Amino acid sequence: MAYQSEREEIELKKFIDYKDVAYLKQFTNPHAKILAKKRTGIPSGKQREITQAIKRARFMALLPYIAA
Repeated sequence: MAYQSEREEIELKKFIDYKDVAYLKQFTNPHAKILAKKRTGIPSGKQREITQAIKRARFMALLPYIAA
């Protein structure tokens, strides 16, 4: 399990939208990889929604697949 100091405090929204790029960037690291559930400390249902939104934003070219 992740240590408390490793976890990031991120506010959860009721509705996760793929167009909200600033919010979705909180769940990616500087290399544009999606952070793990144990790293963010969010429930698995919300993690799936966030992952799906990040993938949609990448497909629509709102977020990068990899950081340059």
